[in-house]
Amino acid sequence: MMSSNSLMVATAALVGYNLAVDKSLATLPLAMQFIAVMCTSIPAAMLMEKIGRKAAFLFACGFGVGGGVLASTAILNHQFWLFVAGTTLVGIFNGFGNYFRFTAADSVEPAYKSKAVSYTMLGGVIAAVAGPTLARASREWINDAEFAGSYMAVIFLYLANFVILSFLNIEKKRKGEDENRDSGRPLLQIALQPDYIVALVCGMFGYGIMTFVMTATPLAMDQAAFLFEDTSVVIQWHVMAMFAPSFFTGTLIQRFGVLSIMGLGAMAGVGCVIINLTGTGFIHFLVALVLLGISWNFLFVGATTLLTQTYESSERNKAQALNDFIVFSTVSLGSLSSGALQNAYGWQAVNKGVIPFLGAIFLAIFWLYRRRQRRVL
Repeated sequence: MMSSNSLMVATAALVGYNLAVDKSLATLPLAMQFIAVMCTSIPAAMLMEKIGRKAAFLFACGFGVGGGVLASTAILNHQFWLFVAGTTLVGIFNGFGNYFRFTAADSVEPAYKSKAVSYTMLGGVIAAVAGPTLARASREWINDAEFAGSYMAVIFLYLANFVILSFLNIEKKRKGEDENRDSGRPLLQIALQPDYIVALVCGMFGYGIMTFVMTATPLAMDQAAFLFEDTSVVIQWHVMAMFAPSFFTGTLIQRFGVLSIMGLGAMAGVGCVIINLTGTGFIHFLVALVLLGISWNFLFVGATTLLTQTYESSERNKAQALNDFIVFSTVSLGSLSSGALQNAYGWQAVNKGVIPFLGAIFLAIFWLYRRRQRRVL
């Protein structure tokens, strides 16, 4: 899943810019992927509740394969809206795939939830290399149809997903277990818990900031006259920085606490903005996007860990679905607006635009920290 995502991050805005008559719509294909994730998150949770997570994951692979078929066909026929449809189908698969991390967290004892989430995210380390490398290698597979081969390669990634998921073995409930259990507390009561609120704020703004800056980066580098090879290297290191910290993020959370690690994530986001505002050289893009990846990892793993502490097993589907719906609503808006902002006002405006949201993350973390301190006293 993440290999396909990193390939699309490196290429979708460039393909969109090439296919679209209105160049301000260049990031719409990637934005529609995130919008599809948002719209799928709640139905996916409901389907998993009905047929089980494994069956739902396998079902979703069909959308990924279909997305690769439509996207490659769109490039071959120079059809912008067909390409948008293809990325939307990929987004539907991702709406299911985002529950991989929750499936991991729900399968272990509470003390190991942060490590389970981190270890699941380690797939992104391979994706950081595989996605952009596959994009470069397959870019010219078909003459006069740049990146059509890349999206054909995506088809095989989702077929591989199907094969791997077929080996997933989730222990079924014992007979009679949960038969008479209700669905737990009302969703509003769960969502109004301070821990849930802070997990949601850090998750949605952390992911939103990352997507907002990341989506505009290929366009900014293209407008700064960098070659695609340079852009793919930056995206490759960015994705590596998103997932490589997962080797130790869970351990850091256990040792220093989830709020401290999320605070470090917000600080890395500030560092990204400062570097991007100081210049547009290759090293600026590279270092800033590495910091952006680290920021996302600490905030997203931290927020997911904090969220899993706010609900009982009978409440997990609705609690997780609400979180992902709101998180990916924010991500969708960020992805959709970043291209228009980049085209209209430039790279500086993109980076200045995320400053208020970084401030909101710091305030949320500090608010929960003070509540916990008062509770101890």
